Amino acid sequence: MKKDIILCGVGGQGILSIATIIGQAATVSGINLKQAEVHGMSQRGGDVQSNLRLSTEPIWSDLIPQGKADLIISMEPMEALRYLPYLSPDGTIVTSSKPLVNIPNYPDEAALMAELDSMPSVVKLDIENVARELGMPKAANMVLLGMAAPFLDILSVDQLRNAISVIFARKGEAVVEANLKAFDRGVSESQNR
Repeated sequence: MKKDIILCGVGGQGILSIATIIGQAATVSGINLKQAEVHGMSQRGGDVQSNLRLSTEPIWSDLIPQGKADLIISMEPMEALRYLPYLSPDGTIVTSSKPLVNIPNYPDEAALMAELDSMPSVVKLDIENVARELGMPKAANMVLLGMAAPFLDILSVDQLRNAISVIFARKGEAVVEANLKAFDRGVSESQNR
């Protein structure tokens, strides 16, 4: 079994945290993992993209070939569309529906949503709004990870929850619980679609 994932968004949105949690869950589970950080991970406001490859068999390359990604997990809808050439025909996009307009020529929002809606398998939600409703605006990335969890069939929801607990443990129990609550809400939103 394998799962090739493209994580993308804008610098500062928490893509690295998502990658770290998935990586922790995979490592504890004994699943092979390769990760390639392709674009400016530390550049706040710039595009951010990472290839994450998980497999029960050996993985020889850390880059996902075009047309082979099983899943695009995106904190920003335009960034999800940027990586469409990598999505396999039966792949899924899990994305925020709320644009982060950080460039002057950002596409029209209605056209952007129409393009996403034309894709065969898309799950989208205003994750920032959900995080604010929960009183945790910085946990939008955990809402998104929760939405993606049902599509990460190589890892279980419980394995991802355990990884969240481990990764955020040094920040204290309140932070762990807040991130788990955001993750659980994302799982619930995804399963109700």
